[in-house]
Amino acid sequence: MGGPPVNAKYILVARFEVDGVVEKSDVIGALFGQTEGLLGDELELRELQKIGKVGRIDVEYEIKGGRTVGIITVPTNLDKPEVALIAAAIETVDKVGPNSARIELKEIKDAREEKRNKILERAKEILLKWRESKSVESSDLIKALTEAIKVSQIISYGPEKLPAGPDIDNSQEIIIVEGRADVVNLLKHGYRNVIALDGSKVPQTIINLSKNKRTIAFLDGDRAGDLILKELLSVAKIDYVARAPFGKEVEELSGKEIAAALNDKRPASDYINILKQEQKIPKLQQVSELVKSIIGTMEALILDNDYKIIERIPLKDVIDKVSQMESFGALILDGIITQRLIDLCKEKKVSAIYGYKIGNITNIPQDLSIFLFDDQGNIKKYEIRTQ
Repeated sequence: MGGPPVNAKYILVARFEVDGVVEKSDVIGALFGQTEGLLGDELELRELQKIGKVGRIDVEYEIKGGRTVGIITVPTNLDKPEVALIAAAIETVDKVGPNSARIELKEIKDAREEKRNKILERAKEILLKWRESKSVESSDLIKALTEAIKVSQIISYGPEKLPAGPDIDNSQEIIIVEGRADVVNLLKHGYRNVIALDGSKVPQTIINLSKNKRTIAFLDGDRAGDLILKELLSVAKIDYVARAPFGKEVEELSGKEIAAALNDKRPASDYINILKQEQKIPKLQQVSELVKSIIGTMEALILDNDYKIIERIPLKDVIDKVSQMESFGALILDGIITQRLIDLCKEKKVSAIYGYKIGNITNIPQDLSIFLFDDQGNIKKYEIRTQ
């Protein structure tokens, strides 16, 4: 989690030293906390991570003589001036927890350099093969170009001039996405009945279209997608909801991923029920601090029904330890939630599992809630499926 995946242009590498013993989550927390407000909202680390401009911050460290030293890496696809500002802001962090700290930039790597070299070598191979192959007919090239233009054509629809596909009027079913880039991607893969909200507020054009057409809301698999879904459901007639895989955006999906997401669409009424259930969960705020305490530790917390810690264990011991327990309230782990773990927790009458990632899950019992969290401890309920 931590926002959409980042196709990094640069990787910021910094060395840090703390006058005390701290953990990875302490360092990351200091970076977010002490740089907040320094560079304005547009260069806020937390916001940049949410929109995919900054990737997952990694911290490698070791303890030496009561001090913590290590390396921080920050992948980003910002431009050079913004990267320089972020680097300078990070160097201003002078405390981690109660301990004095020093951070110094080592280098800014160009992540694209290696890719360029690979592209160059591959281009040489292609050129050699091209010279050896038969020439392509001009008519074939023109036909391919015409088809490409036809597929990628975007129209401006309605008074709001919303980005849309050319079949939005003719189709009895429309796909509603978040932005122009989502429309471009769906058109690329042959979905011409698509239209974008093009903002957080639902346009009147979308509301009007939903009255007379079957609608599929196809949204990003992140918190922003959740908020937009709530807004859509409150003002428009939505028949089905499809979501990008957790943590991904519609604009970056492959053709197979788009087809899978649309095939897995669910009635909007299911999502209304899910949203209502999320609002009834009383311990989300309470568990947030517990989640933050294990981020980056490769550990797990076994909790009682009141979310008090029974035991803190290494991640590798989770299966064995859970197997030995008679029953307990909840489990928080800095790792992947697997089907095996879900089945085991069901036997132990566990009410909730919180994890960093989700594995290949086939079913989730009705009485077991699954939550995922990101690097900052933000928690999101995983889609509920009945057994």
